[in-house]
Formats: sequence, C-alpha cells, structure tokens
Amino acid sequence: MKQVDAPPIVFVHGTRFSAGQWSPQLAALRDEFPVAAVDLPGHGARSRQPWSLAAATEIIATAVGSLGRGPALVVGHSLGGYAALEFARRRPELLRGLVLAGASASTRGAWAAPYRWIAGLVPRVPADRLARWNDRMLRRLYPPEVVAATIRSGYAFHTLPVAWGEVLGRFDAGAMRHVAAPVLILNGEKDTVFRSGEEDFARAHPHARVELIPRARHLANFDAPDAFTDAVRRFAHELSVPGRPPGAEAP
Repeated sequence: MKQVDAPPIVFVHGTRFSAGQWSPQLAALRDEFPVAAVDLPGHGARSRQPWSLAAATEIIATAVGSLGRGPALVVGHSLGGYAALEFARRRPELLRGLVLAGASASTRGAWAAPYRWIAGLVPRVPADRLARWNDRMLRRLYPPEVVAATIRSGYAFHTLPVAWGEVLGRFDAGAMRHVAAPVLILNGEKDTVFRSGEEDFARAHPHARVELIPRARHLANFDAPDAFTDAVRRFAHELSVPGRPPGAEAP
C-alpha cells in the first residue's frame, strides 16, 4: 500500500535505452510509491521526436504532473542524470529530490574527447548491427527478467550523436548549485569513469551524499537491481521525513 506522504518517483533512462531500463525498479517500488519512467526525446516511443534538453525537461515535468502528487524524486542514469540536472535548473518547483546514477563526471574538457569520437563513429555503423551487439551483451551479462524490457524496446543509436553533442561541454560540479533539493549520488563501485567527479559534485551541494553499489559498473541498476532499488527506496523514505535532510541521523 502506498504511503500518503511517500514522494512520487520519476525514472529517466540512459544513453540509447528507454523507459524499459527501469522495469526492475518499477516492479519493486510501485506498491510503495507512485512511480513512472519516461522515454526521452528520440528514444523508445518518442523515437521520432528530435532530441533536446529543453524537450527532455518538459517530458520529465509532464511525468511528474501525471502522478498527481506534487514535486517528485527524479532518478536519472547517465544521459538521464544530466537531463535531470537540467530539469532541476529549469523546473525546481517540481523537484523533491534527485538521484544521480552514473552521472557525476564533468562533461567538459579532455574527458569529453573520446565520447565525441564515439558520437561521430556511431552513425557509420549500421543500426541493426549495433542492436544485435547490444542484445548479445545484455543477454550475456544479465538475467532475462532484468533486461527483457530494454531489449524489447530497442535502442536509439540515431539520437546518440545529437544528445551527446548537447550534453558534452555543458555539465560539471557547478551544475549542482542549481539543484534546490537533496541529492543522492548513486554510483556503481566499479564505474570509474562516471565516478571521477563524484566528490566534487557532492561538495558542491549542501545536502548531497555519495553511495556506492558494491561491485557494480556503469549499469548499476542492472548489475545489482535489488541494491540499487533499496538505495532509491531509502532515499525516498528520507525525503518523506519533515525537517530532516536525507542522510541525517534521526534524533
């Protein structure tokens, strides 16, 4: 049964995926919280919609409104984490809390160079070949119940160059100053690339903390779905305690 004061939760997927990325979390949390997962522009059911961070922000806002419970906890992974940071800047009145998963690396400077190279390479490889490679990888690494919805929804390789093109060069720890709500930086322990700025991101916000999923990589919600879900659940319950910042000890 959902708690009356439980915050609604909106999940925002990462590069090339869709709302299906969050099927394990939606199944585990829907009895406790109002939950939704979005397809970003150019992904999933919105595959024909042009990508932009502005459009992504409005999609997240619409999902928050559809749950009918006021400001939401927004959980964003990778590309979705940076879109969630933009949402926090543009629509602060709709944000109750933010989980940044695999999205605590600066996208500025030399770090971005190999990603710009990949973004330029992807259009040269047939989409069906990339899809087969992704299907094989996901089936090899994860149980069917974790990745079936992601595989079924397909991949948005055609959107990757423009999406990365807008995100790269735009975000660093300074983006945290636009986040008015508490923040959980939730990373896979072995996600060394996207953990590279986690301490900077945490220091840039008065109510942010870092939590690691043991032995997990970039796709932490696939590597350890129960641990990832539990971290989101605990943070959401902390948000429902009046007057106590998440992570603070109970008196």
